[in-house]
Amino acid sequence: MSDQRKPNFVQYLGYLFGRTLPDSMQDWVRNDLVGPGSSVRYVIRFTVPLIPLFVAFYFLIPGERWIPLAMMALLLLPVLYFAIALMNIYRRHRLQSHGLDPELLGERAQKRAAATRADYEARHGRSTGQ
Repeated sequence: MSDQRKPNFVQYLGYLFGRTLPDSMQDWVRNDLVGPGSSVRYVIRFTVPLIPLFVAFYFLIPGERWIPLAMMALLLLPVLYFAIALMNIYRRHRLQSHGLDPELLGERAQKRAAATRADYEARHGRSTGQ
């Protein structure tokens, strides 16, 4: 991944809105969707567009300051809930639309399970398979 091409600003904006990037950027897309920090990037991208709405609520809703803050919380909590609940579905779709294997999402869990099994076998000996 040292010779990894990155999208320019226009390509990146298109990518944020669902467009596919050229095949030459598949390494970047793979790292973006399943690499380190991909979950955090996804949640940030999902919530940042809400900031102007929250600012408008804070300054335009009359009353005490806790009222617009409560309204923001009533919007933010379900948005975060559904964003996190649908994260793997969306990331799997993005992998597939870029021509990558959607099963890459499970790669980290498979490595973790293999490491756990190797640790168990090292401590307790090889188990007898059925």
